[in-house]
Amino acid sequence: MELTPGQVAVVTGAAGGIGLAMAQRFAAEGLRVVLADVEEAALDKAVAGLREQGAEALGQLTDVSERDSVEALAEATYEAYGAVHVLCNNAGVGSGAEGRMWEHEPNDWKWAFAVNIWGVFHGVQAFVPRMLAGGVPGHVVNTSSGDGGIAPLPTASVYAVTKSAVVTMTESLYAHLRAEGAPIGASVLFPGPHMLRTGLWESHRNRPDRYAKQRPRKTPYRSLAQWEAAMEAAGQTIEFTPVEDVAGVVVDGIRADRFWMLPPSEHSDRQIRARSQSMLDRSNPAYLEKFVLGDD
Repeated sequence: MELTPGQVAVVTGAAGGIGLAMAQRFAAEGLRVVLADVEEAALDKAVAGLREQGAEALGQLTDVSERDSVEALAEATYEAYGAVHVLCNNAGVGSGAEGRMWEHEPNDWKWAFAVNIWGVFHGVQAFVPRMLAGGVPGHVVNTSSGDGGIAPLPTASVYAVTKSAVVTMTESLYAHLRAEGAPIGASVLFPGPHMLRTGLWESHRNRPDRYAKQRPRKTPYRSLAQWEAAMEAAGQTIEFTPVEDVAGVVVDGIRADRFWMLPPSEHSDRQIRARSQSMLDRSNPAYLEKFVLGDD
């Protein structure tokens, strides 16, 4: 799909991190951008920043876990611009689950599923029928994670489960769009190959009361900065991938109609091969045994 000035891109979770980087990159390509996020102050700041740079940008306060809220996003977008060419279902949260899986609080699962899985599905249902009716080329990008879609991360099992679901959902969407002969592509994004500086570590700041934790969190780290400082104090250097690089992978992938938006990485390739080989060999998942499971 060609990206040309005047097209419209919608990005959820766009007030910071990967979402904001994608919105900025789309704007730099001349697209009109609709930013959706649940955090109003950060959203307003992001939209103002894009407009100061000369971009045509619209902000819409959106809770992707709520179907009506995503439908309102679609209505506002089509009312303003009359079309959508790129949809990035990017909003996500870390569940905050701790301990072994059988010790998790149900609300940790409910919240993560509501945002990370239902949020993507709500985006597909609210926008794809309208995009199909428009009859013009388009593309849907769903954000997964290497922690789930490439190799499951047992120390973040709730998050990994939800991101694995996003992969399968996107595979299904791809097949359905092809079966319809639609001019709309679908891709699954694996940000990386290293850690990213995003707000995922501070997801608890936007946690709704209906999914409130019932027990105090045990982790001493309330932010990525605190964790990074602790790692540095322990003599460990953490490598980060700039979010701008991830946005570049998305733009390049849309242009190439690339389903797997997966940055080159020998580490990721080894994980993929190990998991696939275990399936082919019908063997126990040795690639999981290397994990010393601490708090989830």
